[in-house]
Amino acid sequence: MTPPPADEHGSRARARRRVMNGWVFFLMVVVAVVMLYPFYYLLDNAFRTQSQFDQQRGHSLSSWSQVFHELPVGRELVNSLLICVASIAVILVVSTTAGFAFAKLRFRGSGTVFLLVVAALMVPLQSIIIPEYVNLAKFGLINTYLGAILVYAALGTPFATFLMATYYRGISDDLIEAAVMDGLGYERTFLRIALPLSLPAIATVAVLQFIQIWDDLLVGLLFLQNPQQRTITVGLAALSSGRTTSIPVLMAGSLVSALPAIIVYLIFQRHLVKGLTLGMGK
Repeated sequence: MTPPPADEHGSRARARRRVMNGWVFFLMVVVAVVMLYPFYYLLDNAFRTQSQFDQQRGHSLSSWSQVFHELPVGRELVNSLLICVASIAVILVVSTTAGFAFAKLRFRGSGTVFLLVVAALMVPLQSIIIPEYVNLAKFGLINTYLGAILVYAALGTPFATFLMATYYRGISDDLIEAAVMDGLGYERTFLRIALPLSLPAIATVAVLQFIQIWDDLLVGLLFLQNPQQRTITVGLAALSSGRTTSIPVLMAGSLVSALPAIIVYLIFQRHLVKGLTLGMGK
């Protein structure tokens, strides 16, 4: 029995690839529709009054004027931005230095300490939020920006340290040792060589932590109860706790709250993908 010609075998392989690619494309379209439809529903109904929402007809800007009238949106956005930037700065300082130490320095107990850091990723927030509240209350840090920043930094540092240590392990040990032998020392080697090389990982940590901190409600609700200091998510929670709540107003407020995180992700998505790919692949 003679084997099929090579061109026939190649055409069958190409046909199978086209079918497989078609199925993959179809599944991606389905996933995209499922993921994007809630955002479309939010955007569509944010420009309606309550009566228009009930009838699902017509559009109006009254819900936007109402949300800006009932909430100090500008101040709450500034509060959220301040807490996010300060928390991310603390997380980056700690995670980059700790990640470099775990990856390139040899000291007694480093493996055990790193294992404890990774184990902290498994601890749910709800199990430690009460002890954190009690400890910060002892130092008078409840209803202060500093208290919320410290909580967010403590929650985000373990993952950031793990990611940075994974990334720094991909940097050649010979490069680090050569820099140290040339007289730079570990401190300047970290600042001049390791830190510039880790910018994709730093961007990844910054974007992920920004999205997580910006969208968080529990920490802000417990540690920032002062109306002058609350974040945009806490403001929306306070708005929804009223006896009479307009759903289009809540959707308009939710859209205002979600836009900064979406914009940050869209701007830095290439850096995010690159940082995750390089960091996890090394």
